[in-house]
Amino acid sequence: MQHNANVKPIVRRTRSLVSTAALLLAAWMAALMANAAFTNTAHAAEDTDPIVRQILADISPQRIERRIRALVAFETRHTQSETESDTRGIGAARRWIERELRECSRAGGGALKVEMQSHIEPAGRRLTQATELVNVVATLPGASAAAGRERILVVSGHYDSRNSDVNDAHGAAPGANDDASGTAVSMELACAMAKHRFDATLIFMAVPGEEQGLLGAAQFARQARRQKLNIEAMITNDIVGSPRGDFGQYDPKRLRLFADGADPLLRALVASQANASPTEEDQRTFAAIREQLQPIALAGGGEDLPTHQLGRHLKAAAERYLPGFTVQMIQKRDRYLRGGDHLPFLERGYSAVRFTEPFENFRHQHQNLRTENGVRYGDLPEFVDFGFVADVARINAAGLATLALAPPPPRGVRLDATELTNDSTLLWEPSPGAAGHRVVWRATDAATWQHSRDVGADVQRLKLEGVSKDNVVFGVMAISERGHPSLAVYPLPLLRR
Repeated sequence: MQHNANVKPIVRRTRSLVSTAALLLAAWMAALMANAAFTNTAHAAEDTDPIVRQILADISPQRIERRIRALVAFETRHTQSETESDTRGIGAARRWIERELRECSRAGGGALKVEMQSHIEPAGRRLTQATELVNVVATLPGASAAAGRERILVVSGHYDSRNSDVNDAHGAAPGANDDASGTAVSMELACAMAKHRFDATLIFMAVPGEEQGLLGAAQFARQARRQKLNIEAMITNDIVGSPRGDFGQYDPKRLRLFADGADPLLRALVASQANASPTEEDQRTFAAIREQLQPIALAGGGEDLPTHQLGRHLKAAAERYLPGFTVQMIQKRDRYLRGGDHLPFLERGYSAVRFTEPFENFRHQHQNLRTENGVRYGDLPEFVDFGFVADVARINAAGLATLALAPPPPRGVRLDATELTNDSTLLWEPSPGAAGHRVVWRATDAATWQHSRDVGADVQRLKLEGVSKDNVVFGVMAISERGHPSLAVYPLPLLRR
């Protein structure tokens, strides 16, 4: 009995010690996991740029909502609508946009230069008479302009609207999603980025005439080609207001990106053959596109033209800075039967893409305001998700800012194909201002880059042992001191002479 009496306290103390040890172990493990989580978060933060994070944080869904509602309040923004009124029509809308951007310039220190670029568009199929079109353009000069090697990045939304009749210049056409949403994105980007400085020059545009045939954007693209502007990238945001589809689909973490660089090359080749009497400007445009794109396509880079590389960059930057968001890159110039303001840039040899919401609901596009069988038709603010539009702006900002902070792409990129070998050797010319270079590669059936190797700024040649040039696709990027990569450049083969 005595023995048994002594055992029970010992057992109780042992159990208590075990329990205490278990609690201590659990606490230690929890602390370790919390520290690991903190470390991972810290590393994740270190892997992103605080300047870019600040720009994304400054984007406001409330400001976006206010601007979309303000544009809708003009009742119609049809390209041929009222221009004298201060409360109705496209004239009032463009003057309001200009005032908003000038206020953003003032708040950002005055570096953002705002101007109204006007031209007269002749009468045509969708214009009943000659009409003044005005692009509202805000330019944030970059360091590359001062260095005489200006790189230009353009982002746009179109501020005109329409209803069921494309020639109805008087009826209500609120255009909340198409395209007050894209216009609000362009304006918000201008305001959020105006206080920062970049290597590249940024141009934020609100353009009219999209519904009449991409007229405002086409005028800007024509002038850019005539002036030989180095537009490295162009993004249009058109119908980016809702993650809901017309069958009830809902995906607030996905955005479509239309990026196809082969289409303008094919069109230029066909047009140059079919056009019996091309103008001198047409001839120059055809020649520029062929000179830029044809060698890449003929060397097997039909999916690695500059527009494809822009798409890859935007997708990578967006998914890095907005974890959980998917940018669905679609290798088409646009949706069937539709077109956006990136097309005039594509057709003049520039890298240009379009962001559009994941599904689209055609009850709320190009519709007269009405209710039929209990269904509400019309492009109204009640069908816009302002938080989603803010995320679209952040996706744009991540891609634009990281590219604007990067050096220009390297030149003279070549893949050594002078001898039979299962290794791969790439060569390039150093990029001005680059702190290093990055060689990337992927399997031929992969859409995005899978592997990379970084080298110093003074390195102009890299041999990848055991990586067969026959089995993968390569690209070479320039890297800034802050770690931002340029667009990738597809290497042309270096053959025996």
